[in-house]
Amino acid sequence: MSLYKRLHEANPQAAGFNAATAVKRRDPVIDELRQKIHHHLIDELGPILYDKRLSEDDLRRRVHEQLHAALAQERAPLSAADKAQLIQDVSDDILGYGPIDRLLRTDDITEVMVNGPDMVFVEKAGKVEKTNATFVDDQHLRRIIDKIVAQVGRRIDEASPLCDARLPDGSRVNAVIHPLAIGGPFLTIRKFSKDPFQIDDLIRFGTLNAASARFLQAMVLGKLNVIVSGGTGTGKTTMLNVLSSFIPGDERIVTVEDAKELQLHQEHVLSLEARPPNIEGKGAIAIRDLVKNTLRMRPDRIVVGECRGGEALDMLQAMNTGHDGSLTTIHANTARDCMARLETLVLMAGYDLPIPAIRHQVSSAVDCVVQIGRLRDGSRRVVSITEVQGMEGDTITMQDIFMFDYGMGVDEHGRFKGHLKATGTRPKFAEKLQDLGIRLGPEVFQPEQFARRAGGVR
Repeated sequence: MSLYKRLHEANPQAAGFNAATAVKRRDPVIDELRQKIHHHLIDELGPILYDKRLSEDDLRRRVHEQLHAALAQERAPLSAADKAQLIQDVSDDILGYGPIDRLLRTDDITEVMVNGPDMVFVEKAGKVEKTNATFVDDQHLRRIIDKIVAQVGRRIDEASPLCDARLPDGSRVNAVIHPLAIGGPFLTIRKFSKDPFQIDDLIRFGTLNAASARFLQAMVLGKLNVIVSGGTGTGKTTMLNVLSSFIPGDERIVTVEDAKELQLHQEHVLSLEARPPNIEGKGAIAIRDLVKNTLRMRPDRIVVGECRGGEALDMLQAMNTGHDGSLTTIHANTARDCMARLETLVLMAGYDLPIPAIRHQVSSAVDCVVQIGRLRDGSRRVVSITEVQGMEGDTITMQDIFMFDYGMGVDEHGRFKGHLKATGTRPKFAEKLQDLGIRLGPEVFQPEQFARRAGGVR
């Protein structure tokens, strides 16, 4: 079952949303009136809109009072439905995020993708579909982008037309504007669940099974270094969040991210966030700078949201110098590709290191790779859990402990019937875990018969 399928089945019309009828296209008269009233409210309310002393309810009440007063002065003939829609639209523009506000409030939508003012797509249950939500024009969309970016103290303009940001709830935001965005500003929002998924949720969704979940928990408790690998949108951050939840509450955790997304519930958590350059191109604090700084903060655990550059070298150095139990994610399609990508990222640090030396660093630092894939049916699954065993000559040796069985085929709805299965191989670090008092019985590694694959594309 898809990672988000349960939400969709439990409430398919959440918040009254239907992708086919999300927001009906308005006529030009109402659009012009909406623009006029919007600017009027901005002039009337002014600084009140950004007064943090006002509660959300008080601010909403004042906006609605001004809205009704402004509408009462307009002589344009409006039906009750048009009037209600106008009030909702202006409220969303001022208090929320315009036409996409309702989409962001809908629980079973996991991603909102704006491809210009007239094209808004969403992801539901792992599938992408177009909605009827539209912005008035490029400027309308640009105002919403500016509002989102300003909330986290970042900027976006022609000098810096790319921006990564986040919403107050932790949802990840990427925006691209002119001159890079041809066809209007582009906005992509990866929504985060208000109630973070736990390991039981992932087992129920079919992302992994109970035996592999127990194995992952044992690795985190045993302070093994784990990398979560996968492509874009496969659920790496969700898995990293679940793995981080296994860290004991009495340990000091330092997290490093581009934009804060991890939602840890332990008490002793220090969250660091990278900073882009200012308008003069100065003052940038990169992920690598933060990873170096964590080593001076007496961490028991280091959790890096994603390694995508030279910080991979510093992460490996930390793993090799006593900071066991570190966690991070990497973009790669297979566990073997993850090792090759780590080599590439280390070379990006700017040091002319020989490849054999890098591979020795990687093989001694990383204990396990959790590979996540997004299958054709839209579901996110753990497709392999692989132990990094060491070196043989100049080659990193790896062994699959759990593998997804593609050979079980698909059902009549196109969903994969396979699941994660133990290969029967017991990892070398199982003895280390046992020495720490973490026992994994033989049932965890009990091999299952793999179905013979019928062939064809996965």
